[in-house]
Amino acid sequence: MAGRRIAIFGLGFVGLPLALSFAMKGCQVFGVDVDAQLVKSLNKGITHHLEAHQGKSIQEILKEQLRAGRFRASTEAKEALASCKDIIVTVGVPVVEGIPDLTPLRNAVTSIARELRPGQLVLIRSTVIPGTTRKVVQPILESSGLQVEKDFFLAYAAERIAEGRAFEEFENMPTVVCGVGRTSLERAKEVLSIVTKAELIEASSIEVGETAKVLENLSRDVNIALVNEFARFTKALGIDIFEVIKVANTHKRVNLLQPGPGVGGYCVPNAFYYLLPRALELDLNLRLFPVARQINDEVPLHVAGLILKNLPVPPVKAKVAVLGIAMKDYSNDDRLSPALEIIKVLQKAGVKVAAFDPAVPKIYPFSASSLEEALNGAHGIAVLARQHGIDYQNLSYFWKLMSKEGPFIVDTRNIYKRPEVEKVGFRLETL
Repeated sequence: MAGRRIAIFGLGFVGLPLALSFAMKGCQVFGVDVDAQLVKSLNKGITHHLEAHQGKSIQEILKEQLRAGRFRASTEAKEALASCKDIIVTVGVPVVEGIPDLTPLRNAVTSIARELRPGQLVLIRSTVIPGTTRKVVQPILESSGLQVEKDFFLAYAAERIAEGRAFEEFENMPTVVCGVGRTSLERAKEVLSIVTKAELIEASSIEVGETAKVLENLSRDVNIALVNEFARFTKALGIDIFEVIKVANTHKRVNLLQPGPGVGGYCVPNAFYYLLPRALELDLNLRLFPVARQINDEVPLHVAGLILKNLPVPPVKAKVAVLGIAMKDYSNDDRLSPALEIIKVLQKAGVKVAAFDPAVPKIYPFSASSLEEALNGAHGIAVLARQHGIDYQNLSYFWKLMSKEGPFIVDTRNIYKRPEVEKVGFRLETL
């Protein structure tokens, strides 16, 4: 497939590693994004993503593909579409106050429609409200005057990657693919097989593929809500939720996930809201999913309560060091991160927060430039995400810098054992 030209719309956590995956296979990839600063940075070889492939960081891969001329980013759809037969859309659907906003996706598809030519394939790889590809995307594309499955082709194949494993999972994760017709399906399979070595699973309709993707994310939301709720029970019993889960998971048909400070990122917290519009349209009263979402939404408040409970001084006189503000361990993604909600509650109570996360590029008013700055004079530590660049086990260093007024650690990531923490002089609070 060397020399095949592919346009990818959206160069975020999905689109960039996908674009580079195609480039590494010898394709000529044109990445399109509305963020001019992002485009400028990418063309200079700069990205803050924490991905790697076969021992190479995404930064090294990006620079290699730029030098080879196999990848280039642009804000101009016309330039990218002029020579590409295959168009992949990874533009997301943000949720604003519980309402999915299709505007970014509509805008991307509209820009494609303006330049759409006979023979081109448009492949949607975003998580969407079931029915979006056929009811929203297809009409916009057909406004070009071209007819789907006759003049151009339209398919859907949602990504299934986990951040931090994008390159490996684009290659080795089975991928569900569906088209508006047989030719669209075959064209999509042909393109996907350039990168994907795993099975391409054909769904009977685009709606099946779209709904399956939402259900995959919802299943994680419900599973996490289960263990977050159960953590309250085990804490009341005085036993360790992580040990309970470890023991329960020895059953071959049980696969419980881990509790934490909440559920963040772009996929899992938004899943219910992608389903809700269609449920309301169909007059369905869904009960389990909104309860799971409520449970997970309430966890940051619970964690903030644990921190406030352990303060040895009044909140307005207290400083708390937050270690990790990413939405999960070893990520630079702070979108919908529960850490931000926890910090918001602490600040509202009057606590001074100093947060250190060497992986998250965004600078907040409460950001600390170093671990030392975060810990200096702090009354407590809240461990909300693991990150390379933080030595969580250097407890004597923590102790040296912190206030000696009963310092404590709230561990939401199951890093510490109580004896080792108490030996240094800290109090330990767990989920």
